[in-house]
Amino acid sequence: MKLFNTLTRKEDNFSPFNPKEVKIYTCGPTVYSQPHIGNFAAYIYWDLLVRTLLMNGYGVKRVLNFTDVGHLTSDADEGEDKLEKGARQSGETVWQVAERYIKAFREDFQELNCIAPDVWARATDYIEEDKDIVETLMEKGYTYETKDGVYFDTSKFSEYANFAHLDLDNLRAGARVEYSSEKKNPSDFAVWKFIQPDEQHAMRWDFLGRPGYPGWHLECSTIIHTELGETIDIHTGGIDHIPVHHTNEIAQSEAAFDKKLSKFWLHCNFLTIDKHKISKSLGNIWTLADLAKKGYNAMDFKLWVLQGHYQSERDFSFENLEAARVRRLNWRNRIALCYQHEGKDIDFTPILTAVSDNLNSPKACALIDEIKDESLHFWEQVDVLFGLRLYQDSPDITIEQKHLLALRSDAKVKKYYAEADRIRDELLAQGIAIKDTTNGQIWQYSR
Repeated sequence: MKLFNTLTRKEDNFSPFNPKEVKIYTCGPTVYSQPHIGNFAAYIYWDLLVRTLLMNGYGVKRVLNFTDVGHLTSDADEGEDKLEKGARQSGETVWQVAERYIKAFREDFQELNCIAPDVWARATDYIEEDKDIVETLMEKGYTYETKDGVYFDTSKFSEYANFAHLDLDNLRAGARVEYSSEKKNPSDFAVWKFIQPDEQHAMRWDFLGRPGYPGWHLECSTIIHTELGETIDIHTGGIDHIPVHHTNEIAQSEAAFDKKLSKFWLHCNFLTIDKHKISKSLGNIWTLADLAKKGYNAMDFKLWVLQGHYQSERDFSFENLEAARVRRLNWRNRIALCYQHEGKDIDFTPILTAVSDNLNSPKACALIDEIKDESLHFWEQVDVLFGLRLYQDSPDITIEQKHLLALRSDAKVKKYYAEADRIRDELLAQGIAIKDTTNGQIWQYSR
């Protein structure tokens, strides 16, 4: 199995510390608004990662976090907490906002048939552990205090720029004169924020003699250390996490524990609409519920995502979604043929080999299209790998429907065409289409 490792900037052969328990951490959502399809593309790709590992015989222990405090509207430790902003807009408490959107995320996650992580970790459940890491960093001389928080001094961590290939000299030269005058370096970041006297911040904890809350980057380091221990096997996220969030995560984790944070780093690319970023301001946000109203289910969207590679930018359109819906229906109708004709037990190895080569799901989809005369067992394996509910959503027809098919066949032989058409329409209303071939009639799913 090979994976493109952001740490080395190349495809590396995957070798975990313990094949029976591959430790994976996935950067989860900031739960301040309704999750949309742009959010879920990443989790579909990481679901494929988990499924591919499992089919290759590995055991998996995975943690996914919910950011319910500390993620500011700016990655530069400035602006308003996103949860506070969401609460102000909805008239709820920050706790209510977090609960509502965590529930919404988990419901959509399940609707997409993604394998649940072993641990759903809320940032606010790890505050005491956060404090312990901050104290460790302070004791080791990696931090300094300003009026608004405790900052990590990136100049003390010699490898800070390596992961994202940052040009720190240009970053310093481009810093504005008024830019955070108390910060020693533009790249320094807060591990703990102090609440200012005029700041209304509902989530607060006393630390260092003042009320405050953890910096956004800290939670991932804390959760990984608490739930997964020392160096993990795979850390996943989006490419937007590379220059700031993951760079800072590496710095504080490796400074605190003197261990590499992760052996592999996987990053997926963006999902866009009409080549634009998905955002509320552009009014181009679509949720799974929105897709359902237009006649598409979550599995149609999941297949559309898997038709592209996780490292490629994807541009969403309903035309492309319709093509994925048709492809999934075609695959389901090949399952229908398996009920009517005993196919061959096709070797699944080429499909698994394709996906094991840096999660090349587009190649695997193309190989599936080329296969003919397969068995039900083959489609069961496709479902295990892709989680598309193909087999689950494609049951054999009922005894009553088979009886109607027999009656229609008899009517055709006797040239009772009106009766044959009536039976055909009755079955079509039940989602079963009839196709007449030189070898007789076959049934298919119409939707």
